[in-house]
Amino acid sequence: GYIWNLCEKYDVSFRDYGEFVESNPDTNKPNTAREKALVGHIDPMYRGWDLDYSDVSRYETWDKDFTKLLADSAVPHFNILRLPNDHTAGTRKGSLTPQAMVAENDYALGLFVDRISHSRIWNQSAIFVIEDDAQDGADHVDAHRTEGLVISPYVKRNCVDSTLYTTSSMLRTMELILGMPPMSQYDAAATPMFNSFTMTPDTASYTVVQPLIDLNARNQDGAYGQNLIDKMNLKMADAVPERLFNEIIWKSIRGTDMPAPRYSILSGKQGD
Repeated sequence: GYIWNLCEKYDVSFRDYGEFVESNPDTNKPNTAREKALVGHIDPMYRGWDLDYSDVSRYETWDKDFTKLLADSAVPHFNILRLPNDHTAGTRKGSLTPQAMVAENDYALGLFVDRISHSRIWNQSAIFVIEDDAQDGADHVDAHRTEGLVISPYVKRNCVDSTLYTTSSMLRTMELILGMPPMSQYDAAATPMFNSFTMTPDTASYTVVQPLIDLNARNQDGAYGQNLIDKMNLKMADAVPERLFNEIIWKSIRGTDMPAPRYSILSGKQGD
């Protein structure tokens, strides 16, 4: 099952924005939930996977829904927000560049944090951020690593927590905050993110930083690997040959002579 199944079982209110949502080809028409448990718990106007639709537009859709829920004192206890465009379209002809798509994805996240931190529920909020596919856009040290952010008045400021966490650690921490038991042995055994939190809150708000990268920059004709990218299926999530896709993005930005990230830091070999 999924965490929303756990929320349903333990009567924890929840709402989903874009995760397991089938996007309508018409951006002006409602989208549909792909999971039975999510029916009635999504914002139907919030688009799921669609690399031609901007994450800032997703933020704006969320903000309309959030503003209404906040006015009605009906913001659910658990919310999932999907901002998918950090996957990028690679060097696909005519698409925004990988740099532009990642920068816009970061900006949309910043807008979201800005909005929450200036709202009256800020002192009751914790925002957890992680890539859904840590292997896509591999880390420069080891492809098994990914960024993990926790944002809250109760999170230590100016702190880098070097505790070894996994995705299950983040899941377990959210379960504990919501007063729910673990779903499986994996999250039950995971290390909660206790070291990231403090008992003394800092309610200072966050103001979004304007992007320094051109969010409208598009791939030039003949960009590295474009002939291969143009044949890939980008209409669905995770339908591309992952290793090749990542290598094209890496070399298009870092240069063709720059070695790709390691998938096994101990052996130095491209393999798990």
